[in-house]
Amino acid sequence: MMTATLRKLLIAIPVTLMFSSACWAQLTIIEGDVKGADGKGLKDAVIKIERKDMKGSYKTKTDKKGHYFYGGLPIGQFMVTLEIDGKDVDQQGVQHTNTSESAVINFDMKDIAGRQAKANAGATTGVPDKDAERNMSPEKKAEYEKNLKQKQADIAKNKELNDAFNAGHEAEDAKNYPVAIENFEKASTLDPKQHVVWGRLADSYAALAKTKTGDEQAQLLTKADGAYLKAIEIKPDAPEYHINYAIVLANQKNIPGAQAELTKAIALDPTQAGKCYFNLGAVLVNTGQTEPALDAFKKAIEADPNYADAYYQVGITQMSKATTGGDGKMTAPPGTAEAFNKYLQLSPNGKDADVAKAMLASIGAAVDTGFSKPGDNKKKKP
Repeated sequence: MMTATLRKLLIAIPVTLMFSSACWAQLTIIEGDVKGADGKGLKDAVIKIERKDMKGSYKTKTDKKGHYFYGGLPIGQFMVTLEIDGKDVDQQGVQHTNTSESAVINFDMKDIAGRQAKANAGATTGVPDKDAERNMSPEKKAEYEKNLKQKQADIAKNKELNDAFNAGHEAEDAKNYPVAIENFEKASTLDPKQHVVWGRLADSYAALAKTKTGDEQAQLLTKADGAYLKAIEIKPDAPEYHINYAIVLANQKNIPGAQAELTKAIALDPTQAGKCYFNLGAVLVNTGQTEPALDAFKKAIEADPNYADAYYQVGITQMSKATTGGDGKMTAPPGTAEAFNKYLQLSPNGKDADVAKAMLASIGAAVDTGFSKPGDNKKKKP
């Protein structure tokens, strides 16, 4: 049996999960100019760049010449919004697929004001201006009015959708998960085809579940499960949804299901294999499933041989099976000392370095100073 002191060292400090977001190898740039109503560059105009195909938002400002630039963006679909004096005044969509050229999105306040004035006039009267009206047949005019009403309804619905989503986003960031859930639920009702809404809703349910126990936790995990499935149905090629869904399944102790989702995520983005298995191991440790956790951490190492935290977790997980003989000597399973020493090699000043050294001392193993530091390819002298 282990000593009481060692047991306290090993008692359930939850393993931290790595954020599950897609890794992007290719990057792109969005830039442009903002002109004021006088035709001159507009300084300090706020440019908001939002991902349309998954979660992600960025913000920048124009310089004294009215130019803005945002580099290092992942390839994807974006909505670029111009904000002046705290109000959104215009936006343009862009799908950028060429890393060799910038996506150029310009805004001209003179043109914007003209378009808005015309739209407001039409929205107020419900009919086109007189010049246009004279050239319309009764059929065309009826069609125009029908389209105008539909457009007004769509604008109102989109505003309500955006308001609900943004309110949910702010509440989620503030860790006010019940309010976040309320607003994301509303957004999902307004437009059930937005995978980002379902993904955020699922994230909030899963986060709230961590604060509950028993039946209440189980019910929240079930709701997270359903929301992730909706997001995956709409956007099956987003690895982060499969990863986060796998974590929920593991919390529900559905290990085969979790492994199947991780396999899908890895197929979509092989660079995340190490993180995928580490996250699975973390959930399994935190739910008391030691053997499957150990297997997951070992798979994380297979995927990424330099994954320091995975080596540490292998050592800690195996220490839970250490025994103490009649002579008081502690014996750990084979490979335990090697795992701790590999962690210390890769992360000599890591947050768990002192615990790793204490574990080595408790089983009578020395810190292996023969390891070279990462990146040190110099041969040792004989």
